[in-house]
Amino acid sequence: MNAPLTPEPPATKDVPVAADLVREAGLEPFSPAWLEAVRQRTPARIFQGRAGVGYRSQTQLELRRDHAAALDAVHAEIDLERDFGAEFVSHWKLFEVQSQATSKPQYLMRPDLGRRLASEASLLILQHCPVAVDLQIVIGDGLSAAAITEQVPRLLPLLAAGAVERGLKLGQPFFVRYCRVGVLNDIGVLLNPLVVVLLIGERPGLATAQSLSAYFAHRPQLGHTDAQRNLISNIHERGVPAQQAAGRILDFAQLILQSGTSGVAVKENPTKLLG
Repeated sequence: MNAPLTPEPPATKDVPVAADLVREAGLEPFSPAWLEAVRQRTPARIFQGRAGVGYRSQTQLELRRDHAAALDAVHAEIDLERDFGAEFVSHWKLFEVQSQATSKPQYLMRPDLGRRLASEASLLILQHCPVAVDLQIVIGDGLSAAAITEQVPRLLPLLAAGAVERGLKLGQPFFVRYCRVGVLNDIGVLLNPLVVVLLIGERPGLATAQSLSAYFAHRPQLGHTDAQRNLISNIHERGVPAQQAAGRILDFAQLILQSGTSGVAVKENPTKLLG
């Protein structure tokens, strides 16, 4: 009989792991300094130790703190002037509209209502926003108010400046309360932009409650699904920082403009990401 084939281990010599990196720093494996260096490289709760069969008190307190932050991020309400500042709101002429959800509890229980604009919202958007622009930026609270208040003030100016540098006609940004990703379709029907970018709060986890996503769609229409959309996620300090996120968002927008489509047929340049 032929000997069973033994799969070769994946090549990893060019992809150093945390253990390799701290060894290169001259740290003794599994020493306190080694463990701390590994912990500092990831928000995951690793090498935390235990007290009997349970967590140590410090670990348990940190878990409860982060769980509370996640709950607060989901249930908090955005107030534009309080959270962004009156000067920021005035400078960007931000205004607020709402989905068909009428309250946060209803929004959480009825995702379908968050995907459609209220009728009065449609009228307000048409009054304030130009149509058929190259790039329309929309801000949606989504499932994390903390992500919006933390990331948008950094990201929006970078996106606007970058759009001007690239010669893109930018629409009037606005905020959608009780927003789900599917609201892109209603906005596409109303304004007919070439590309819509929705900056929306991600569902928070125990690593961070401040993570933002950017969803893209080319001329979104009713009936479009995630198959017609693209996404950059994990926009936050320990994920994709604002400066890098802005560049990737604008690169993606230009890629969509060049290809005339969005979704599964459009991919970011992996070489650029690794570079």
